[in-house]
Amino acid sequence: MDPAALGQFVPLILIFAIMYFLLIRPQQKKMKDHQKMVEGLRRGDQVVTQGGLIGKVTKVKENNELEVELAEGVRVRVVQNTIAQVTSKTEPAEG
Repeated sequence: MDPAALGQFVPLILIFAIMYFLLIRPQQKKMKDHQKMVEGLRRGDQVVTQGGLIGKVTKVKENNELEVELAEGVRVRVVQNTIAQVTSKTEPAEG
């Protein structure tokens, strides 16, 4: 391959490298952090769902499911991955 043809591919390689470091890598880190947060959910945590509902986790169920109390006596089942944020974390029980 002659150097002129190779020189045409250098800008494409640079664009891909820039896209990787500015877009792909931070997105993967954000996904990993969200997964860690979701796996660490426990009873008593106050959470915000992606739909904007604020509630307290009352039960961590199987199949990536939570029971969240939105108001006194109002409980809903929520898929764990739809939790957007944990606003207050309960301390793990000492034992």
